[in-house]
Order: sequence, then structure tokens, then C-alpha cells
Amino acid sequence: MDWGMKNRISKIIRPEDNRCVMLAVDHGYFLGPTERLEVPAITIKPILQYADSLMITRGILRTSVNPNTSVPIVLRVSGGTSITGDDLSNESITTSVRDAIALNATCLAISIFVGSKYEHQTLVSLAKLVDDCQRYGIPVLAVTAVGKEMVRDARYLSLACRISAELGAHIVKTYYCENFEKVVEGCPVPIIIAGGKKMSKEIDVFQLTYDAIDHGASGVDMGRNIWQSDYPVAMIKAIRAIVHNNSNVCEANDVFLKEKEKEKERNKSTKSN
Repeated sequence: MDWGMKNRISKIIRPEDNRCVMLAVDHGYFLGPTERLEVPAITIKPILQYADSLMITRGILRTSVNPNTSVPIVLRVSGGTSITGDDLSNESITTSVRDAIALNATCLAISIFVGSKYEHQTLVSLAKLVDDCQRYGIPVLAVTAVGKEMVRDARYLSLACRISAELGAHIVKTYYCENFEKVVEGCPVPIIIAGGKKMSKEIDVFQLTYDAIDHGASGVDMGRNIWQSDYPVAMIKAIRAIVHNNSNVCEANDVFLKEKEKEKERNKSTKSN
């Protein structure tokens, strides 16, 4: 890798522990004004400082994030479908590398749909994006999206992650599953896990994070389980405790409960003012 590529990857996955906490706020590109992400600027502002990087679309980056931030940007560059469509796997590249450079993106993210009707289209898009980004030393994050007909098991996720790496992805985002260590073993580039839909219990989020890290993940890309929480700052701090401080589930829960009380007080103070 050239210096620029190494430097950009070191901003996403911290070199001191080779781990990362990525904050995902790109859901609107196919879900629209998702609950508690209706006004992105309000959602992002209090938790941005605790993220190692921010996964976002160019439109929301331009309208809702202070350009003075030092948090590196992972820019989603694929899309073209919505929750109302017949097939979410019919994605194409929607943002040019030129525009990503203008936005000072540190990494570009693209979804692939292995096993879907549009497998070929999305895999070729990944390969082309890697080619284009290689010229400028920009890493590519491949998101192994799972459609309705696909099973989130080690066999399928190993296939999707390995293909992503074979086509040149520098980081892969996937789901945690049983026998996750087999997925990690078969993928020669760092894997981060998706947080998925909002869980009803915080302890389940901590368990997911702990299990993923314990079985070889380099970090998490978490969205709804942070900003759909009543206490998003407490949640992201607890997640950081697991990822960067090697905290166990109980220790992370203690962090959450402690920070939750602080957040309650801040919220009261804000309302009174």
C-alpha cells in the first residue's frame, strides 16, 4: 500500500489496537426519515465525538455535519433503491470518486449482494470502485448486504466476505453469526460487524459487540442500537469500552448505567434552559 492508503486506513481502524467504532447514519438512503434520524444534525451532534468514523451519505454530510469535525468520513457511494421497491439488491454507484474527494472522504462504502438477482452488477461495481479509488489511495469498505432470500450463516457470510476481499475491498462489513471465527479466518482483510435493527435490551447489544470482538472482528459499524436509544451517548461509550478497552458485557453495562445518569442530568439541564 502507498502511504496515503495506509494513512487513511489508520484513521478508520486505530493502529494502537487495530479496532474501530464506526457510527452508521446512512440509513435514510433507502429508509427515508428513519425514527430518531428524522433530523440528522440533531441525532449526530451529541455522539459524533465518540465515534472513530462516521458512515454517511453525501447529502446528509453536506447538510448535517459541521465541516470542522476531525472525525473521518466513510462515505456511502452506492444506492438507487428504496424500501418501497421490489428488490433492494438492485444498487448501483450513485456518488463519484471525484465528489468523494471533494468531500474529503477517508473511505468509500458500497453494498454487494452475493446470491441475489443483481449479484454480478454489484460485484462489478465493487471492482470498478476499487480500481478508481486505488489511483487516489482511498480505501473501499464492502458491505455484505443480505437480502430476504439469504441466510446469515457462516457459510454464506464467508463467501460474501472472501469475494469482497478477492475483488480488492480493504475492509468488509458483515453480520455476526454462529461460528463467526470461520468468517474471519477466510477473509484476509479486517471485518467489522453491522449492529442491525434496534434491540429491545441494551445488554443484548453489548453481548453482540463482545462476541464479535472476541471472535475476531476489528470493530463495529453501529447505528440504530446507538441513536435510537433513549441514551445514545451512554450507548456509544459502552460500545467503545468493549471495542477499545476490552471490557466484558457486565463492565460495559456498568459504563452504560453510569453514563445514563449523566445523560439524564444533561437532558434535564437542557430542557430547563
